[in-house]
Amino acid sequence: MDKKLISKKKPAYPISSLLSNYLTAQGRNIKIPIFYDDLLRFQGAVEVFDANGKDTLWISCYYAEYERDEIDLSLKQVYSILHSDGSDSIIPYLNIDSIDFCTFGNTKPFRIKVRNILNDNYIFLYIKKADASRIYGLELEDILSPNHINFLVHRDTLIEEHISGIPGDTYISEYLNTISEQDKRALAKEFVKFNERCFVRLLADMRSYNYVIVITYDFDRKQYRIRAVDFDQQSYEGNPKVYKPQFLKENNALVNMSLKVLAKESIEQYEKEERSLLAKRAKSEHKRLNHLIKCMKKDIISSPEKVKQLKKGLFNLTGDVRIKRSKNMGELLNAVLQFVIRNYQNENPYIIK
Repeated sequence: MDKKLISKKKPAYPISSLLSNYLTAQGRNIKIPIFYDDLLRFQGAVEVFDANGKDTLWISCYYAEYERDEIDLSLKQVYSILHSDGSDSIIPYLNIDSIDFCTFGNTKPFRIKVRNILNDNYIFLYIKKADASRIYGLELEDILSPNHINFLVHRDTLIEEHISGIPGDTYISEYLNTISEQDKRALAKEFVKFNERCFVRLLADMRSYNYVIVITYDFDRKQYRIRAVDFDQQSYEGNPKVYKPQFLKENNALVNMSLKVLAKESIEQYEKEERSLLAKRAKSEHKRLNHLIKCMKKDIISSPEKVKQLKKGLFNLTGDVRIKRSKNMGELLNAVLQFVIRNYQNENPYIIK
């Protein structure tokens, strides 16, 4: 079904001057010592397989000796800028263990493994070709979700930190059938909230390999959180169903489990809770959110046909005339968020107005 819902290939959109100014205001725009295109100069590569011998669709790159030293130093500086104060004091204690290139997906990222030589702790960071859609998605995740995102931009190069967790497809195939009923209810609750959050903020294509499941131990139980890791399809597609993970076949196991362990009333309760939380986050960060949406309203991040299709679908669901009057994806997202904020304010009698 999702083959009909999702576009085969999404074009990359350039970063506008307005968006670049926004990123500068938020401390996201930086000077960096290396660009995405610099990493494309690898001399060769070998395939990377997982522990079961399955092709991961990543290849491990190697570079000419005279270039590798310079690239390693630049990547260590990137790590320092992303995770520290940008100084060179930590560079002697870092080692670049590997540079992997992904042959699958829109952004064709490089994955850099940076290891601390004093204790062997390591962390990944990603260097990608910047795409306006993805940057809007990252910023909206930082503003509207319970998760914080650390990323930096310079011209057409995007640097992202690694988002830790078990890939959704791996968790579904290897762990889902082994967890307790209580854990299933906890995970189902999170899936319902994640489903609603993606829809309200118009983040599409949350197939099981585009999010991770994070598990936290809390006294005598486990807490689950589902975190998106792919933001390329922010406010791009025209079919409203694409913005709800429940309609993507890769998530069928989670959908069926949720329907089995949660009553209809519980699902409606969790959806309402998430809408309320989104409204609170939107209001508490209204200056930053308004600045970002102002950029989106002036930007082109989808086709007129998709805007028209999504506008019609969302209007049929809400009956909100502001959605009907929207002319682009930025205006549509703003109309949806304002619709949620108004409904939350109207329904909560304890809010002082």
